Amino acid sequence: MQSILECGSVHMQIGDLDMLFGEHPELGLINRELAKGKEVHLLLSGLHAGARALALAHVKAPLFVILDNAEAAQYLYSDLQSLSADGLPVTGDGLPAAPVGPKVYFFPAAQKRRTVDDAAMILRTECLSALRNACTQTPVIVTYPEAIAEEVPRQEELDAVSIQYSVGQEIPHSAISEQLSAAGFVRVDFVFQPGQYAIRGSIVDIYSYGHDIPYRLDFFGDEIDSIREFDIEDQLSKTRLQEANIVGSATSKESQERFTIVDYLTDDFVWVSNDWSVVKYKLEGLPVTGDGLPVTGRRTIEIGQKSYFPNHSKITFDTLPQPVFHKQFDLLTDDIRRHQEEGYKIYILAEQKKQLDRLEAIMEAYPNNVLRTATGSPIEQSSSPVKGGAQTQTPFPLGEGREEAHFIPINATLHEGFVDKGLKICCYTDHQIFERYHRVSMTSENARRGKAIITLREINQLQVGDYVVHSDHGIAKFGGLVTTPVNGKPQEMIKLNYRDGACVFVSIHNLHRISKYKGREGSEPTISRLGSGQWERLKERTKDKVKDIARDLIRLYATRKQQKGYAYSPDGYMQHELEASFLYEDTPDQAKATADVKHDLESPMPMDRLVCGDVGFGKTEVAMRAAFKVATDGKQVAVLVPTTVLALQHYNTFRERMKNMPVRIEYISRLKSAKELKELLADLEAGKIDILIGTHKIIGKNVKWHDLGLLIIDEEQKFGVAAKEKLKSLRANIDVLTLTATPIPRTLQFSLLGARDLSVMTTPPPNRYPVQTELITIDDEDIIKEAIESEMGRNGQIFIVNNRIEMLPRIERRIRNLCPEARIVTAHGQLPAGEMEERLEAFINYDYDILLSTTIIESGVDIPNVNTILIFSAHQYGLADLHQLRGRVGRSNRKAYCYLIAPEKELLTEDARRRLEALSTFAELGSGFNLAMQDLDIRGAGNMLGAEQSGFIADLGYETYQRILNEAVEELKEEEGLNNTEGALNIEALNSAAGTLNGTQRLWCNDAQLETDIAVCFPSEYIENISERITLYRELDSLRSEEQLLDYRKRLIDRFGPLPEPAEELLDVVRLRWLCCRMGIEKILLKGEHMTMYLVQNKDAYWQSKQFGNMIQYAVTRPERCLMQEERDKKGFKTGRRYITIMNVKTIAGAMTLLHKVETGDL
Repeated sequence: MQSILECGSVHMQIGDLDMLFGEHPELGLINRELAKGKEVHLLLSGLHAGARALALAHVKAPLFVILDNAEAAQYLYSDLQSLSADGLPVTGDGLPAAPVGPKVYFFPAAQKRRTVDDAAMILRTECLSALRNACTQTPVIVTYPEAIAEEVPRQEELDAVSIQYSVGQEIPHSAISEQLSAAGFVRVDFVFQPGQYAIRGSIVDIYSYGHDIPYRLDFFGDEIDSIREFDIEDQLSKTRLQEANIVGSATSKESQERFTIVDYLTDDFVWVSNDWSVVKYKLEGLPVTGDGLPVTGRRTIEIGQKSYFPNHSKITFDTLPQPVFHKQFDLLTDDIRRHQEEGYKIYILAEQKKQLDRLEAIMEAYPNNVLRTATGSPIEQSSSPVKGGAQTQTPFPLGEGREEAHFIPINATLHEGFVDKGLKICCYTDHQIFERYHRVSMTSENARRGKAIITLREINQLQVGDYVVHSDHGIAKFGGLVTTPVNGKPQEMIKLNYRDGACVFVSIHNLHRISKYKGREGSEPTISRLGSGQWERLKERTKDKVKDIARDLIRLYATRKQQKGYAYSPDGYMQHELEASFLYEDTPDQAKATADVKHDLESPMPMDRLVCGDVGFGKTEVAMRAAFKVATDGKQVAVLVPTTVLALQHYNTFRERMKNMPVRIEYISRLKSAKELKELLADLEAGKIDILIGTHKIIGKNVKWHDLGLLIIDEEQKFGVAAKEKLKSLRANIDVLTLTATPIPRTLQFSLLGARDLSVMTTPPPNRYPVQTELITIDDEDIIKEAIESEMGRNGQIFIVNNRIEMLPRIERRIRNLCPEARIVTAHGQLPAGEMEERLEAFINYDYDILLSTTIIESGVDIPNVNTILIFSAHQYGLADLHQLRGRVGRSNRKAYCYLIAPEKELLTEDARRRLEALSTFAELGSGFNLAMQDLDIRGAGNMLGAEQSGFIADLGYETYQRILNEAVEELKEEEGLNNTEGALNIEALNSAAGTLNGTQRLWCNDAQLETDIAVCFPSEYIENISERITLYRELDSLRSEEQLLDYRKRLIDRFGPLPEPAEELLDVVRLRWLCCRMGIEKILLKGEHMTMYLVQNKDAYWQSKQFGNMIQYAVTRPERCLMQEERDKKGFKTGRRYITIMNVKTIAGAMTLLHKVETGDL
């Protein structure tokens, strides 16, 4: 059956809707009235929701739109942007699809207490530059009173910091730095923020305040050869341009008169507002040019029911806001049918096509639905044009005797839908139908992202004195990049300092053996002693432990493979309805996890799936969908959680999510009376309860299930040994779904991909409210007071966190003095268990406004009504802890706030400052937080080895621990003969995870060490920044294919210019190491024009291989050039390790040519 919402041939652009709205006779009247004189005041009444943006887009004059608050201004800007040329798709000739609307600018406030918002500065500067240059398109500027009040530079000041560059322009390369410095730019190594520039050879990178994306100028001599935009994250070029308009940092000079954006506006601008009296009231409290509302002698438009100006002309529209359906699809379909019968055209707008598909699925499956597709022949969709460029509507056959209903999908959206009685059109938005947050995407987000990116880069880069781990020698202190002579030739090496003054110099070709030490925050590791053997013993002990646990997992999996489970029915209409009513859009990860879980449930083999992802990524939603599917098929669901508080939270979440659905949900708590528990358990045994939530008691002996089908386990690692043994016995024959907050699958349970099915969720829902994060000090009492009162004012609740129990009473007294009406409850780990749970339950039930606690809320306390969190002494927390704590808010469709309270930046350590700045910059969940996620792994959250693993990581470091896990898995495969054990392990997945080099060719060793006296490196004049050189060396060392290497080379040329010869040879070193892995050479020396190759040991298959045979044949047939020997130890005894020395090998290229011949048998 053809999809009723297929957006292919009948896909309608929002521009078509704009053209249709343009047929309003009132729009022509607006333009005629405005043309009458210099002072005209219009009142547009009856204009609601998205119709306002559609009307303003047809005003044929420059517009200066002042709304009364920032959020309203952002949404109007977003609507106008989607209607403008910028918001429309681009045709094959590079021009925007019709119609070409106004050029829309957003003019925000940039001052945020003590700081300046770079992203806002870009938008402000872009707007001022357009006004200064008299842009060709009709401008529409959207703003709000606080933004107008901020001073701007005068036009002559802006002129002084503006530079234009174009392709073919000649300018002395040496003069570029002087020009940019004079315009207020600061020179840096790499550009990440507005106001910065970098020069690397012939390449100049510039981040202008007038453009969201930085520019890259490539010179040929003194001529600009190309201009490109580039991405701040990977520093790679994107789009070629012919010119770049550069605007530097212009600061307003002190003078008697203030200068604001109002002074840039010409007389032809029409001033627009939704309420001039409110705007006037706000402006009067701010320092603005003129009398507070400088509209005297200007043309104005007011959108509302009453005009501020007595001498106004009124133009009336007949529109209404989109009705509210509360996610009740019967109301929606009845409303659509009613409007259809009255002759309306129905449009449904959605940013994502998949949202339209979801709506279609509900409509098709809904019983007695007026929009359900007929089960007969497929519906043919017409694509014949109608007036205004729209398409004919898709018909939906109804029951006999009922009129057909129609609607047209539009793959774009407005902030609010509307009904226009004059044009007979209904425009509904999917985010309002599903009651989702509609997120505005601003064009200047790159600036905020850049600040966070550079902060995280600084955190990750190696600095002198950092702890590092060498896989062969153990933990050391990083001594920096040094140049040391090898056979009289300079070589770049990494210096590592060990205990007792010992040091090791590591070649840049072996950097894959070095990693930055990552263990528990706040604890320093023990530096290793060279030659003691302790490091090797520690690695072996860890590997043995890993193997023991791996074997148990494999046996459990083999047992489950032999069991037969229950195959559930495919999705019905209620399942579609539940999923479509999800508050947020599904991420691809979440959609895949849901599909995987359903596939498991519908197959006869019992499910054992692990869903892992960071806080707020939708794991609980996946579990609820699975529980609902099982319950509607007549089976029961057990939801196992580690604490009573979490049981209550899950109960509230499940009940709210499945409201009006035919399922009964209950929970077990110690707070329930004995009578209540007895009745509940009786109902459970009788099959009257579908979903039961509770702690380990729900799997106890006295709990009798009528027909248990699914066990959902939340945070399994938090249960004790006894509970885990009980779970193991249950798992043999029922479906099991485990949820964990571990965000990245790098531990053993994930390496053993076959032992447990895995779904990874690495991205947050795209339309979740970002958590607005602000860094303040303890003395900012006005901000703290405002944060608490504003949250209480919207009937919300607040978390206040401090991890020192003795500080909680002092903080409570301070908060009571600031907000005496606030109801405060304190909770921490030293309270008796029952009392703490009672307090938390009382807070969940809204008996209190503020929960003052330690970090107990970090582990899973999810209360949707809490959307403000204040974290005292934030500088004392790790990045992962702060990330987790912030994840406790912003879990509903309300805007959320996080306040990090710490001393002044000058008093913080460098690491603490970076952590806080990174977090305050990343307002969104999941954005670039790989480091925080890795820290969660470090702490043992959600991992098989739990606390024991945490100890291993502290001793070995994170990267070395991961390497040992992979080695243990590979060895276990060989030891246990698992390659031939059906279903025991997904070997291909393991090989892929371990990294198979260069396709499917056999690798006799996983790594080949190389030492050489040939000068191969990145010259310092090519890449000046030492940290960047180290980073690039490490990346080069980790490449695994020719495709990756060519891409790496391309990126180097893009960022730094053509490669010098030593850099080209450095890339060949990587190819040589790959070749050695295929040839069974685990170590190669290229020194003194000799090449010495050490062959792999103790592998019988290698001795019989073609590669080994070719090596022997080459050596035997060239005795004058080759020497084959066996290595001896310090005492002169043979070690069994063979090596071959070949003389007269002078270059890397020569070594590669020779080995290629040996590999192919060209002897």
